[in-house]
Amino acid sequence: MRPARPLAVLLLLALVLPSAAACGSSHGARAWAASVCTTLSPWRSEIGSLTSRAQQQMDVATTPGQAKENLARLFAGAQDASERARAGVAKAGVPDVDDGKKIADGFTGSLAAMRDAYGRAATGIDKLATAPAKTFYSEVAAVVDQLNTDYEASSLDTSKLNSQELKQAFDEVPECR
Repeated sequence: MRPARPLAVLLLLALVLPSAAACGSSHGARAWAASVCTTLSPWRSEIGSLTSRAQQQMDVATTPGQAKENLARLFAGAQDASERARAGVAKAGVPDVDDGKKIADGFTGSLAAMRDAYGRAATGIDKLATAPAKTFYSEVAAVVDQLNTDYEASSLDTSKLNSQELKQAFDEVPECR
């Protein structure tokens, strides 16, 4: 079925972003990085698990109705997981580094944008009619394409949030490995 390929893109994006992501109330770089990685690890796993399950279900789905249900579950689950990750990163506070507030805000903003992108995708899928099937799958592809665009736009530009102290912390703390 057509939606399967874009789901793989979502998984890839979900696995790539957290390696560049981090956020934090005034904590040292190492403590903040550990807190963020502890928060983002389950999020990354859940996004991967949801995507994998949806992919498996899409491979055996026999009707547009089943595909719609599977995609709705995926996007709603990813939205919830992204909100939990955003809240967890916000709870980490602000890292005690130059531009710490800007860095923390960037990461929570990025996770909020991902949450919202998944929410728009869930709403988009929910609104689709399942017949005719060809039209349904075409519209699913459009929803997923928009999700990919929104997801990519939510990515944090880490080149503007350059902290050597945080980079070192993310490389060294066991929670980030």
